[in-house]
Order: sequence, then structure tokens, then C-alpha cells
Amino acid sequence: MRIAVLALQGAFAEHEQMLQRLGVETFQIRQLADWEQPKDGLIIPGGESTVQAKLLSDLHLLEPIRNTISDGLPVFGTCAGLILLSKQIEGEPATRLATMDTEVLRNAYGRQLGSFYTIAPMKGVGEDIPMTFIRAPYIRKVKGDTEILAEVDGHIVAARQGKQLVTSFHPELNDDTRVHEYFLSMI
Repeated sequence: MRIAVLALQGAFAEHEQMLQRLGVETFQIRQLADWEQPKDGLIIPGGESTVQAKLLSDLHLLEPIRNTISDGLPVFGTCAGLILLSKQIEGEPATRLATMDTEVLRNAYGRQLGSFYTIAPMKGVGEDIPMTFIRAPYIRKVKGDTEILAEVDGHIVAARQGKQLVTSFHPELNDDTRVHEYFLSMI
């Protein structure tokens, strides 16, 4: 198995380390030539979604990645990755990948000081999943066949639609590998 990790900005190294712990080969996507390599899945890390969206566009990666996801490539987006994959962001135009039937509220938990850690159940993964939220969004609503996988304080923080998985939190910042294992099981 070979997983591409978008490495334009954000917590991409932590995702690579998590996958390497699981014995999975990874490679970084920094330019269009990288994207053209064979891959079994894609991880879009947390970070600054606005910066990542601009770089995806400037580097001519937006359309190829969107098309490949639409054609069925398994993808896992955390935090900013959730924002990039969502079709709707409250109060913003859709200049993202926009492949998943979710509506998101950016920075829903406030600024950096609003960051927090909790443990909550995640459907298909386990009862006591560590969840680190950093200036995190949450999903306001899901549509179509999108399935809610986890909620914290009444807010949707994980969802799946077909081969697309998103979390508001950063599972790559904890030692627990179960969320990444769940993604790998989708491939």
C-alpha cells in the first residue's frame, strides 16, 4: 500500500510518521509531478486551509486531485483537510476540492486558545478515541449518503462519505493509530 500525503503546508510529517508506524509506504505531494505517481490513497493534513487551497490552485493540483477523488481515490482529511473537502463552508465561496456533501463552520471552537483535547467514541473505530482540536472546524450538517461517525458536545467532528473520511480533530498528534487504521481499511 502506498499513501500520498499532501505536503504543501500543515501537519503532513505527523501523518507520515503515523503511517510509517503502521508499516505503510508514504510519499509527499508538493507538485503536479508528485501527484502523477501511483497511489492507493491520499491524506490532506490540518494546517491553514486558505493557504493550502491557494497553493493547490497555483500549483495546478486542484483539478487533478478533485477529479481523482471524484473517481474514487480514498482520501482522509483532518481539520483543514475537512474544510478543503467540504462542498460548503459557512460564508465562503467554494474554491476548494469540494467533493464531500458536508457544510462546515471554520474555526468553530475559536482561536488557538480555544484548542482542546478530549476522548470520545467514533463509529467503526472505538469508544475511547483521543481527539486533539486546534482552531478546529466542525461539520454543521451532512447531506446525501454522508455518515456521521463522531460528535463532541453536539457538534459533528467526524464523517464518512464513500471513500472519503474527515475529522475536525488531529489523530496524527496522538499515539493511537486506530483512526488511521480505519482509513487504511477503506482502501
